[in-house]
Amino acid sequence: MTTTPDLAPARERAFFRTTITAMAVILVAGFVLQLVMGRSSFGAPLVVHLHAVVFMGWVAILVSQAWLAAGGGVKLHRTLGAVAVVWMLAMLVLGPLVTFAAARAGRVPFFFQPQHFVLANPATMLGAFGLFVAAVILRKNRDWHPRLQIGAFTLLMGPGFGRILPMPFLKPFAFEIATGVAVIVPLIGIVRDWRVRGRPHPAWLWTIAVLVGTLVLSRILADSPVGAAIFAAVTAGSPAAHTDGLSYPNPPF
Repeated sequence: MTTTPDLAPARERAFFRTTITAMAVILVAGFVLQLVMGRSSFGAPLVVHLHAVVFMGWVAILVSQAWLAAGGGVKLHRTLGAVAVVWMLAMLVLGPLVTFAAARAGRVPFFFQPQHFVLANPATMLGAFGLFVAAVILRKNRDWHPRLQIGAFTLLMGPGFGRILPMPFLKPFAFEIATGVAVIVPLIGIVRDWRVRGRPHPAWLWTIAVLVGTLVLSRILADSPVGAAIFAAVTAGSPAAHTDGLSYPNPPF
């Protein structure tokens, strides 16, 4: 009976480790599939490569932290946590830069409206950043911290799912579907908590609320004069200037 109090935290850490690892595998699989099918290459602009290195680096840090926490490597886990803060700040800068560069060059995927793309990508990035900051603030809380970390990762799963799903057939809500399908992660967390704890942890509900909120807000803004003004400011002086931001780009074929 003396070991019972330690079993639940150990099993919980194992659950967090498995969840984060599975999310990372899905994300990487999406990009690998994209490369294997010839839909991407290494000839992209430098900012795209920088974003890829930082983004995948953050995923690697998060997975490493999950395994360290599950294995008892608390000291190194905390050290990597400090690195993750700097890494997330870099993502917060490079994410929008890549989005704006694609819009300015007319390289927005043909199943997205450029005006919506310019708003939705930074919105999900900001949502993820907000959950990540909350996780850092609550880093000493074993209940909130890992769940909020998973929540931040959830909002960044769109690019991975978007490279696996049949995106051209999902218009006009391709972005919402690719990003929103990640809601399966907090839903699994809710079911797991309900079975183990008797109730879902509020962190999962916050994740769902932020995910839905960013998608709804970015769609509303994209269809408004505010969205048009932002798109015009982003594309000013570029080949995409004065184009209709709500018209879908022509397919490459």
